[in-house]
Amino acid sequence: MAPWPVITVAGGVVGGLMGLFGVGGSSVATPVLSLLGVPPLVAVASPLVATIPGATIAAVPYVRRGDARPKAAAWSLLGAVPATIVGALLSRFVGGPALLIASGVVLLVVGVRVLLPIEDAAREAGTRRRQNRPLLVASAAGLGLFTGLLANGGGFLLMPLYLLVFGLRMRQAVGTSLLVIAVLSIPTLITHWALGHIDWAVAVAFTVGLVPASLAGAHLSSHLAGGVQRRAFGVFLIGFGTLFTLYRLVS
Repeated sequence: MAPWPVITVAGGVVGGLMGLFGVGGSSVATPVLSLLGVPPLVAVASPLVATIPGATIAAVPYVRRGDARPKAAAWSLLGAVPATIVGALLSRFVGGPALLIASGVVLLVVGVRVLLPIEDAAREAGTRRRQNRPLLVASAAGLGLFTGLLANGGGFLLMPLYLLVFGLRMRQAVGTSLLVIAVLSIPTLITHWALGHIDWAVAVAFTVGLVPASLAGAHLSSHLAGGVQRRAFGVFLIGFGTLFTLYRLVS
């Protein structure tokens, strides 16, 4: 396994992505830590320790700028929290390697769709869907189940859900996603901690790099146009998801 300074630097890179794109908790940290030699289930669960403070701090600039939807976040959590606990409990039956491959595949698929244009009519339809609270709760519950299985804060699924299904613009989706991630990671962390999946030496080293970098990424987002930020997000997911999935399949 890589020494702790390397893990801290990796945490800084992931934290910057979290603040900029509303992702980068375990969804990105898991593949990164796996590449650094961290055992599969430890790589899946340990980054959650950093995700909670990182997402909380990164959300602050978005909330201050009005680039967040607290009501949408609250309804999302209503469905996602119980489903996340169920998913985390089921993760022991899926296994670490399968979870890692699933992480990479989902990153790739989501990135392709995010990169495509979002028409005004689609955004308006999404806004109407967002007012359908049962639909929002049910969608978040499905997301929460997958989040628990993959032991991530849910950002890499929340972002496309808010962008493509519920009509939020890029910075709104990032800010709202960070609010949900900060809360949703708590039951996931507790469950995986109880299952013995947390390596605290890895978790602390990763947190030291991630937390300040997440705030820096959040401030950087205010200087980017929404379309540029969204396309960069899509390109990142496609590239990272492709490379990591191929690595896991051939290793």
